[in-house]
Amino acid sequence: MKALVLSGGSGTRLRPITHTSAKQLVPVANKPVLFYGLESLADAGITEVGMIVGETAAEIEEAVGDGSKFGLDVTYIPQERPLGLAHAVLIARDFLGDDDFVMYLGDNFVVGGIRTLVEEFRATRPDAQILLTRVPDPRAFGVAELDADGQVIGLEEKPEHPKSDLALVGVYLFTPAIHQAVRAIRPSWRGELEITHAIQHLIDDRADVRSTVIRGYWKDTGNVGDMLEVNRTVLEGVQRRLDGDVDEASETVGRVVIEEGARIVGSRIVGPAVIGAGTVVTGSYVGPYTSIAENCRITDSELEFSIVLRDSSIAGVGRIESSLIGRHVEVTPAPGVPSAHRLVLGDHSKVQIRS
Repeated sequence: MKALVLSGGSGTRLRPITHTSAKQLVPVANKPVLFYGLESLADAGITEVGMIVGETAAEIEEAVGDGSKFGLDVTYIPQERPLGLAHAVLIARDFLGDDDFVMYLGDNFVVGGIRTLVEEFRATRPDAQILLTRVPDPRAFGVAELDADGQVIGLEEKPEHPKSDLALVGVYLFTPAIHQAVRAIRPSWRGELEITHAIQHLIDDRADVRSTVIRGYWKDTGNVGDMLEVNRTVLEGVQRRLDGDVDEASETVGRVVIEEGARIVGSRIVGPAVIGAGTVVTGSYVGPYTSIAENCRITDSELEFSIVLRDSSIAGVGRIESSLIGRHVEVTPAPGVPSAHRLVLGDHSKVQIRS
């Protein structure tokens, strides 16, 4: 069994972070989201992975390499434009051959992995198996309709009037039957080859399409709010580890990870929280559900429920919360006089200011 991991796409909902970084490489708990998916595939016993890459291909390849650090053998498959999930299957035909495969969206996060799902698929081998979860607003997702017996009878892509609250999770399992289906469909109104249309084609041909409703945690980490929630979930599972230097004037409370090379000086760190290697926290408070990446400087500031990417500095700021701060960012207080805000913001930025 092989895997097809989708790591293209421009990540417009995470701008401006994704103007300079692939969305799949934005870290939660100081590890890129994509890495959690690759680890799940390896844990499920899958070793051959085809990775669909787009305009951020160089960055993805630099981060993942040949896959050996995950126990995988990765083959890169370029996609000129993001033309839909079914298009990704279409262009990966030579890599996939006649093998069964898992299709995994690289910016999705499934707590607990997919080993049980893969084992079930290998044992029963339907033509296709989809993961579903209940969501409050299914209009932003592919949506499944089930009959009274739980059989999949219909799929829609981002419907205006959903027939259920069951959204498709970004993990799919297929036999080679899907290849004929992706060749048979036409682009949708969005100009994309939709995987929901291909699966619907299988259903219409009376193929064996099954579903599993997951009740665990799943997130599409496509926006800042979801990134922060996944970060919170991952940090809930960290174990206390103080490999860095914590001076006598500092206090660490609960599940705190201080990586080797980090320094905590006259500060209070309340877990769950992770402080990356080479980061220095001085005279500050770092609260729960916060991840600070490597080589950052936090000075005379307060930070909680946030993600700070590498090589950034926050100095003399009263309190920051519920924030995603990118790489090489400088956050400093504004001058007291005159009373004005001075901003340098990239495209698609969002700022909240107290008057």
